[in-house]
Amino acid sequence: MAKASPRYDILAAAKGWAAPPASAKVNGETRPTLDVEQIFGESTFGLAEMRARLPKTVFKALMATIEQGTELDPSVTDAVALAMKEWAIEKGATHFTHWFQPLTGYTAEKHDSFITPNAGGGAVVEFSGKELVQGEPDASSFPSGGLRSTFEARGYTAWDPTSPAFIIDAQGDSYLAIPTAFASWAGHALDQKVPLLRSMHALDTQARRALQLFGTPGRRVLATMGPEQEFFLIDQEFYFRRPDLMSTGRTLFGAKPPRGQELDDHYFGSIPDRVLACMIEVERELYRLGVPIKTRHNEVAPGQYEMAPIYENANVSADHQQLTMLTLRNVSRKYGLVCLLHEKPFAGVNGSGKHVNWSFATESANLLEPGDTPHDNLQFLFFCVAIVRAVDRHQDLLRACIAHAGNDHRLGANEAPPAIISIFLGSELTEIFDQIESGAKATASGGGGLLGLGSPVLPKLPKHSGDRNRTSPFAFTGNKFEFRAVGSSQSASFPTTVLNTIAAESIDEMTTALETAIHSGADFEQALADLLSREIAASKRIIFNGDGYSEEWHREAERRGLLNLRTSLDALDRLKDPKNAELFSRYGVLSPEELHSRQEIELEKYFKVINIEGETTQTIARTMILPAAIRYLNDLFAAADRADKLGVDLSGVRTLVEKVSALVNQFSSAVEELVEVNAQMGGEDFESKAYHMRDAVTPAMNVVRSIADQLEKVIPDDLWPLPTYRDMLFVK
Repeated sequence: MAKASPRYDILAAAKGWAAPPASAKVNGETRPTLDVEQIFGESTFGLAEMRARLPKTVFKALMATIEQGTELDPSVTDAVALAMKEWAIEKGATHFTHWFQPLTGYTAEKHDSFITPNAGGGAVVEFSGKELVQGEPDASSFPSGGLRSTFEARGYTAWDPTSPAFIIDAQGDSYLAIPTAFASWAGHALDQKVPLLRSMHALDTQARRALQLFGTPGRRVLATMGPEQEFFLIDQEFYFRRPDLMSTGRTLFGAKPPRGQELDDHYFGSIPDRVLACMIEVERELYRLGVPIKTRHNEVAPGQYEMAPIYENANVSADHQQLTMLTLRNVSRKYGLVCLLHEKPFAGVNGSGKHVNWSFATESANLLEPGDTPHDNLQFLFFCVAIVRAVDRHQDLLRACIAHAGNDHRLGANEAPPAIISIFLGSELTEIFDQIESGAKATASGGGGLLGLGSPVLPKLPKHSGDRNRTSPFAFTGNKFEFRAVGSSQSASFPTTVLNTIAAESIDEMTTALETAIHSGADFEQALADLLSREIAASKRIIFNGDGYSEEWHREAERRGLLNLRTSLDALDRLKDPKNAELFSRYGVLSPEELHSRQEIELEKYFKVINIEGETTQTIARTMILPAAIRYLNDLFAAADRADKLGVDLSGVRTLVEKVSALVNQFSSAVEELVEVNAQMGGEDFESKAYHMRDAVTPAMNVVRSIADQLEKVIPDDLWPLPTYRDMLFVK
């Protein structure tokens, strides 16, 4: 008989953490009382620090850039650098870094010391305005999508004064992180921040034009964003025993356990002690960095959770979202946990998204706030119709900006929106839109009021005018739109860039139409009513308030002429459309070359992700699962042989031998097929390679997995080499 030698210990994982007593020290320090008001933003060089440390003229000039978007005055940079350095050193920082977001989807940093040698053989602490404003990291190994050759290594980072610098505490040290943009020597954007800032400027410009017509001129308009973050936490004992999780972020094997999320008992349930302790520390660290985390809760799947902030300036929010993911990964390790941000780390249970709550506002008003009487709020109706129009015209871009291999596992899987882009408006707004389209004056619609619960001791609740729709990829949720199709591992920057840009175009064209009508002598309100009626009629196909999971909707969407770009490659192909290059170029967001580079980078990433998954699958299959199956077969053969010698009827064993033997044969053949198709690579360019991965390698991987999952259900636990779904999802 084979000796039982499990590669992991469930009990060790279960006992790996215990809640410390209230007075105990954590990581060598006494656990502090969480005073949010006191600690919020203490690790950021925010407005309070700048006001206290900068000369008034410098502070005023810098605030003009931050709050009004005026061009940065170069004369202020030395004073800002000096104040920032002194603050950072007081916080224990010894180094600084230009913190940027290359097109990998992650963040990047190169640390430089504040120390500068002097002529006397000593050293002084220095940090100049030049060092603050510009850095020069090696750009050769960051993805560029053909914007430059690999040997062309020069890249520039440029200080973003609108996003506050912050302190990162490391073991025994701290460093100053300065949010920056990243560009090539030729001036091409090589990051997520530059296009986002350009798109915010485009939206501001066009929205100001529209506000001028509504009698509110001169007010800056900022895109706002608040991304909800879903994630899984599993014990590190299991993570490091799963080569697939370590290499790809998702499980490439794993039979569905008897119990998953069927009982609906995890969603909004009591947060396990270890997880809650971890989330509290995550929140504490994010509060110190000025990230306004508002909610935390259990999500649908066992082991799945969510944290979400209040909305902010979209650029700052995008930076904070990256810090949130980084903090989740770092802090979870202190608690013996690993944070999984992949969209689908576990097959058969709920996947993870990053719902981007998006709007735009002046300093005093959210422009997508309908108020108590949305039918009379002409300004709101104008901007809301503009967004509906934009989404209808640019379904392809909205689908393309969330396209990547991880999200393909999630979209349309009865847990996330379908790949068909549509808008949920709710019953009240839909009724108002119908009235406007018909040419009638919009009147108050039904909905709202108070909700009684049938017991005199319970309060009557203010009732929203419409329900929510979790199946909609783009839903109006009261005073903002929620882009629910964004993947959990993604940067929120490019989806927000697309939203800002398509909104800018729609507002521009509708404003121009209004201006033309008014200049021709039309009454403003009548011209607006005519415009809204035309645009609603032209765009109403995109509005759908029903079940996005249903087959009926897929058929209805096809009848309406909506796009159904089922896979990432279908969506990315639409970036070639001349209308998209013209859109981004017209509003100065992305040049045609920069847009093409994004497509190339995503195709390359898609190919590499699935190629890595394919090679990992075949390695685990050959070196872990197949040997385990053969050991079990040897045990069965030995049992059958002894039974024959003793004359004992073991027909059941023989049946099991035949079943396992057949599965082993099928498995071996499927693995060899995967090895063959993965080795072919599929062509010379990344596009053809990516299509080969989708059409040949992924199906071959699925066959291997299907057989392996059958083997998992018959091979004894002490022989199965991988932590199971039951272990990973439920041991906390």
